[in-house]
Amino acid sequence: MKNSQLLRKGRVSLANHYYNVTLVTYDRQCLFTDLYLNRLLINEMRILEEQDASKTIAFVFMPDHIHWLFQLKMSSSLSCLIRTFKGRCTKQAREQYLIQKLWQPDFYDHLIRDESDLTNCARYIVANPLRASLVKSVAFYPHWDCIYIT
Repeated sequence: MKNSQLLRKGRVSLANHYYNVTLVTYDRQCLFTDLYLNRLLINEMRILEEQDASKTIAFVFMPDHIHWLFQLKMSSSLSCLIRTFKGRCTKQAREQYLIQKLWQPDFYDHLIRDESDLTNCARYIVANPLRASLVKSVAFYPHWDCIYIT
């Protein structure tokens, strides 16, 4: 079985449930060190919220991938939401940065089981730059947000 088929095996799309999704840049290019490109992607997340497709809980932009924890709303399937997000971001990146390919095909997803899983995933996402030794404190890393931390 190909890797993309393995990623999709057992994937479910449940409205009002929470998902932790990882999206990787094409050829693992370190594109997400650019504040303006990251703001563009964050804006696309916000638009999806305004369209009632998702509700972002936490995210972090690592140099070559994104971790995104969100609640899937009733108006969208998981695959459709990610396809829409990746497509819109690619279009913007192509127009504004001349980046032809932004994403690897497919994505990794984890359906959140309970409240404990939700908070653990949020902590994992926020602490990702620390584990990668990008910073000594998340306070010094600009490319993340979490609704639990104000």
